[in-house]
Amino acid sequence: MLLREIYEQKHYAFVEGELSWQDAVRESCKPLEADGTCDERYAEEIVACIEKHGPYIIITPNVAMPHSTEGAEGAHKTAIGFMHTSEWVSFGDEPDQKVKTFFTLCSTDPEAHLQNMQRLVNTLLNEEALERLKNIETPEELLEIDAIVGDE
Repeated sequence: MLLREIYEQKHYAFVEGELSWQDAVRESCKPLEADGTCDERYAEEIVACIEKHGPYIIITPNVAMPHSTEGAEGAHKTAIGFMHTSEWVSFGDEPDQKVKTFFTLCSTDPEAHLQNMQRLVNTLLNEEALERLKNIETPEELLEIDAIVGDE
């Protein structure tokens, strides 16, 4: 019920227009910033990590998982946020480095973080859910996709 939780906590954003990958990372953190899960420093930590290590956050075609190290500066709670962009966000020159769907992880509790990761993997392993995420347009669709995934 990961997507339902994201919906109920209002940890989602739908962003129109072109974004640099840096701005996309910053935007993906805003739903988590809104309730104090993290602050602006956390987004900058993620940007710095990507600049140092490359686009490690791309976990499958079209899906990125922005995150930094556990307990990173600016992280205050453990949660997952969701963002979908109207335009492709490019993290490099390769076709598989373009993303529209972001699941942003913030962690201060290792056990809860591991559970969130497992729930996210369950969602992304469901082909129908993954396909629906590619074209999602409204927050309510998170609930519909969550019903496809079922019990985690």
